[in-house]
Amino acid sequence: MGEYINGGVAEKPIQKYELEQVILGGLMIDKDAYALVCDILAVTSFYDTRHQLIYEAIKAQADEGKPVDILLVTERLVKMGKLELAGGPGYVAELSSRVASSANIEFHANVVAQAALRRNGRNLLAKSYKDFYDETHDIDNDFDQLEEALFKLRDGRSLKEVRPLSGILPGVMHSIQDAAANTDGITGVPSFPKLDQKTAGWQEQDLVIIAGRPSMGKTSFALCAAKLIAFDHNIPTAFFSLEMSAEQLMMKIISNVCEVDSKRLQTGRLTPEEWQRIDHDGVNLMMAAPLYIDDTPGITIGEFRNKAKRLVREYGIKCIFIDYLQLMDGSVKGRQSRQEEVSHISRSLKVIAKELGIPIIALSQLNRSVENRSGLDGKRPQLSDLRESGAIEQDADMVIFVHRPEYYGIYTDEKGQSLVGKAYIIIAKHRKGPIGEILMSFEAEYTRFDDDTQLA
Repeated sequence: MGEYINGGVAEKPIQKYELEQVILGGLMIDKDAYALVCDILAVTSFYDTRHQLIYEAIKAQADEGKPVDILLVTERLVKMGKLELAGGPGYVAELSSRVASSANIEFHANVVAQAALRRNGRNLLAKSYKDFYDETHDIDNDFDQLEEALFKLRDGRSLKEVRPLSGILPGVMHSIQDAAANTDGITGVPSFPKLDQKTAGWQEQDLVIIAGRPSMGKTSFALCAAKLIAFDHNIPTAFFSLEMSAEQLMMKIISNVCEVDSKRLQTGRLTPEEWQRIDHDGVNLMMAAPLYIDDTPGITIGEFRNKAKRLVREYGIKCIFIDYLQLMDGSVKGRQSRQEEVSHISRSLKVIAKELGIPIIALSQLNRSVENRSGLDGKRPQLSDLRESGAIEQDADMVIFVHRPEYYGIYTDEKGQSLVGKAYIIIAKHRKGPIGEILMSFEAEYTRFDDDTQLA
């Protein structure tokens, strides 16, 4: 009987030695058996080192479309220089002689995979136990590493089962029927009507990036969208602010909802009419709105994931905004460059959106390239302007740019129409629909974006 993890005597390893032998033997006598287990077992699913090497050889053969049998696997191990480490030709032959068929191999593979998951989980917890007892360690870093490792362990436990069309079609048909019953064509979370016409709303499982240079109004645009979702449609929404405090965001919301100049709001020098709008028209509306704000600075991906799960579970959150991506902490031991860190953040946000089944809308900065270009078209942001664009652009389902030409001293478009108080909302990437742009009005005093009714 094993003792506690820190008691000096390790518990008996979780392993299925005989089942590992049966699986490998079955794979070498049945050419079709590998297809049954390849989505269940990885090389590391096997506990015995010899079995890992033999499965690695089998996998290499099968992945190259070559047949698998005792002689070919032995030859492959020779080429790998690992035959003796795998037990020698005698052990490889012995494995095949132990089984008469590959019957039940899929069931056996699942048992071995589960044993590996438990083994890896216990090893991870044992390491974390030791780390948490070491007071020279940074406790926040220990938590981050544990969360990261648990996420990877759970996410990589096995691939999803392959499903026939007959198992997928009913759910898809149900979605199509729901969409058809929606006369407005909105299938996601609605916000700006004109934007919804192009996107059908913010779609579940999507990672949306809202990007722009400083002072373009990214935060105001995102906050306006969140306000429309929560106030106008009564849809529970969360806003993670890594740059501004909850109180600062609340000031912006009051200005937006009650149409009170944001500068006068900060000084408290309001007219009786403005006080009236806040006290009687705005307070009750804001108190009832299902909008939740988290202003934790430098939040880690692990912390965000846990909070997001709790928000969805306890408050029924249907949409999450993050302001902004580059301020999140994605540092993990062994990851050196900032580009790797941002890649990890964007990839994790996409996984979390898919896992929770809700859209996650993250704001992002652009690099300085746009400042070096001239003219109306030159100042328009491009996908290549995204900071660490390779990762963010790849992971995002949609990329939207907020662009105000007026900021660069451009006051009319190519047709001579005024761009004063206007903003282009540019859909530069859209996996599920068309790209394009819409023109909105921007009221700086109310930090508000509105659909422009004068221009299409």
